[in-house]
Amino acid sequence: MSNIFSGGSHDLDLSNSATAVFIDVLMLAVSDLASEDWDFRFAALLTLQDQNVMGRGAVGFDLAEFDWGATERERARAKDFVLRATALAASGHRWSELGYHPPRVHDYLHRFTTMVESCTPPPDSSAARGFPGPDEAATASCVRHRVLRALPLWDGCFLCDRRRDLRPLSLLSAGAERLAEGGSVGIPGGQYN
Repeated sequence: MSNIFSGGSHDLDLSNSATAVFIDVLMLAVSDLASEDWDFRFAALLTLQDQNVMGRGAVGFDLAEFDWGATERERARAKDFVLRATALAASGHRWSELGYHPPRVHDYLHRFTTMVESCTPPPDSSAARGFPGPDEAATASCVRHRVLRALPLWDGCFLCDRRRDLRPLSLLSAGAERLAEGGSVGIPGGQYN
């Protein structure tokens, strides 16, 4: 299964593992840049891409379905925020905290940037579906990792959840690069991809 992110005339079709890496690096950047209400709503949308909660192959979004804002200025500012966060993520911002090296994520981020740049936010937000409302914004932050999280749905951030995994971290790290490249790895207790 794959997850599809769409915008403008572009699609970003990612495997489950590639989706996790893409969202992880974006979430680190968004957590550090968010300052306005819309930014925290976008952060909540990213937390909803957690396949451990939502299901594998069951996430993704279409930029045309975002509530970009009521005015031209709000829409431009929201689009600029997504582009700045994507650029920060592509710079390798906080990747050392991931516990793995995401080798192909530059390509995903470049393609996502192209998608956002080509998207023209609609002036009417009535088509907005699945984009968190103001009362669903991710305003809580994991104290330990400084990553935004969506309370009450999650009691920790994605870095906390990764550390709670019962499989030995060394096994996860050893296969992380293969998983990030869309491959699979056998781990005692199951096959993960």
